[in-house]
Amino acid sequence: MSVRRYHSQLRQGAAERRAETHPLTWRLREDGTMVGLEEYVEKKGYAAVREVLNHRTADDVIKTMKEANVRGRGGAGFSAGVKWSLTMKGPDIPRGYLVCNADEMEPGTFKDRLLLEQQPHLLIEGMILAGYANDSCFGYIFLRGEYLEAARAVQRALDEARAAGWLGADIAGSGFDFDIALHSGAGRYICGEETALINSLEGRRANPRDKPPFPGQSGAWGKPTVVNNVETLCNAPGVMHHGAQWYQELSGELSDDGGTKLYGVSGKVNMPGLWELPIGTPASELLERAGGMRDGRTLKTWLPGGGSTGFLLPEHLDSPLDFDSIGKLGSRLGTGLLTVVNEDQSVLALVRNLEQFFARESCGWCTPCRDGLPWTVKLLQALERGEGEPRDIEMLDKLADDLGPGKTFCAHAPGAAMPLQSALKYFRDEFERGVTNPAGVTHDEPMPVGEA
Repeated sequence: MSVRRYHSQLRQGAAERRAETHPLTWRLREDGTMVGLEEYVEKKGYAAVREVLNHRTADDVIKTMKEANVRGRGGAGFSAGVKWSLTMKGPDIPRGYLVCNADEMEPGTFKDRLLLEQQPHLLIEGMILAGYANDSCFGYIFLRGEYLEAARAVQRALDEARAAGWLGADIAGSGFDFDIALHSGAGRYICGEETALINSLEGRRANPRDKPPFPGQSGAWGKPTVVNNVETLCNAPGVMHHGAQWYQELSGELSDDGGTKLYGVSGKVNMPGLWELPIGTPASELLERAGGMRDGRTLKTWLPGGGSTGFLLPEHLDSPLDFDSIGKLGSRLGTGLLTVVNEDQSVLALVRNLEQFFARESCGWCTPCRDGLPWTVKLLQALERGEGEPRDIEMLDKLADDLGPGKTFCAHAPGAAMPLQSALKYFRDEFERGVTNPAGVTHDEPMPVGEA
């Protein structure tokens, strides 16, 4: 009996994907199986490593990444080149570490899984380039513990790369030494925060660290450390092989951001999946590629990039899916994977489900997050049962504000607050319907003396 496995499905055939326009996916096989070392090398794999390590300086690599404007694909959108330029390096500074954040636990997100399972050599090549640019002595792939198939693919690719001389001592005869190890995490959403990830990597509790110092100055085991997302690192080989101008031109007139983006759609659409498209592609095109809403239902709202982003409305569908454009709408691009909600679905129930996740995944380090998120869940549950009190919605407004940016130790609580705030803004009527006695009148209080 065959076992059916879930795969992050790429909805673009080989005829659409070309090396010049789809740097992340053009090598992928139609059947979704892993691209091994031999095939990867035949398709220009590790060409960027050979060229860069033998003919270019680390500063050249950082300059090119800056000019290409490769923004972090993990959700924050911070320039990878700028981050690399802030890493402490020098003759009196010990070589540090490069860490790939593959702990893909953002609700509604499944893009990194595609690259990890089907094309791990692209990630390894990107890590070698990043390690060279940051003078790292060793790299770690911090993988979500549940990604068992990804773990098998990544470990096989690491073994292949090491046996072929792409990892270890004197890579490609360049004199650069660098190796990578796979580290499976215990499964905590908070590890998406880079300092919590570093703590977990060191064998400590996954709590965020105070900053400064930043990881680029003192990270893993006190040494300079760079943490980047899977998709971010997978962009480096293409940028270094083709150049910054080529990368910028991939997005054309759609966005000031460079390159392509692995976009996705989940929810009640006809063809959920992934597409590699120029960054700045409007959400309307993505929804069209997903075959539109299932069963002829009408779109009610959508999240642009995972559970920690704010809800947007159908009239926002023509906005470019890039960091700045979505930010101007009061949400975040996040991971760039849309979650769509149809007219029959309850936004209140969806928000309650998300807040339960965030409450469970809180590390408990700071009070607004540790106590505020469970309190939020209790209020939402009461409203969902139709047992809410008039003041509950006002209290949700206050809790969402107390969980906002600058009021907690890390970005976990602000991320949890964003879908709640936007739901209260756009769908307040759904919350109000959960109040059992909207007028606030009670009928079991004693009547004042002297009144009939």
